[in-house]
This record gives sequence, structure tokens and C-alpha cells, in this order.
Amino acid sequence: MKRKVGYSWRLREIMAQNGMFATTDLVPLLSDRGIKLSASQVHRLVTGTPERLSLQVLAALCDIFEVTPTDLVPVEAQNAGVRKTASDDVPGPPPPVNLRPKRARPTPEG
Repeated sequence: MKRKVGYSWRLREIMAQNGMFATTDLVPLLSDRGIKLSASQVHRLVTGTPERLSLQVLAALCDIFEVTPTDLVPVEAQNAGVRKTASDDVPGPPPPVNLRPKRARPTPEG
């Protein structure tokens, strides 16, 4: 069974819950924890959804806001629906693949 996995990035929401509305307010807090990011990098981190994130940055954010990684990045997973065919039948498993080699059959030379 295939599963569809997604996630959401809640940094902006968590900042607002903590009374922090300017992305630049996060720069010195990260710097205090050894994370050197420019104001524009922090702005992109807050306003967008990162595809890659260092664990040091994640740990620093969790420490700053006293949350867990699950609070910052909730994961949604659900079973992918089975695709139906035109006849509304559920497709069966694919046919087995024969991985055994075929025996060579010598032919008489003419």
C-alpha cells in the first residue's frame, strides 16, 4: 500500500503565538545559539516552507520557542487511493516476472 506523506511549516504561526511578528526579531535569538543567518535568510525561513533544514537550525528554533520538532513540522500521512480502471474494476497485482534465463537451443548448421 502506497502512502502519501506531506508536512506543514508552522514557524510563522508559532512566532505569532509568542508575540513575535517581525522576522528580524529572530536573527539575534538564532545568533545567540550559534546560528548565523542573514535577515533575508531568516525572512525566507519564516515566510516560506523549507525543503531542506539543518538539524542545528531546527534545534535552535525548538529551544527559542520551547516546542518540539513535531510542533514546528507536523506530518500528515494517508494511504494513497487505489486508482480505478475505466470498467470500475480494481486493478490486480502486476503479473510475475520470470527472471530465469532461457536455455540456449543449438540449431544445426546448414
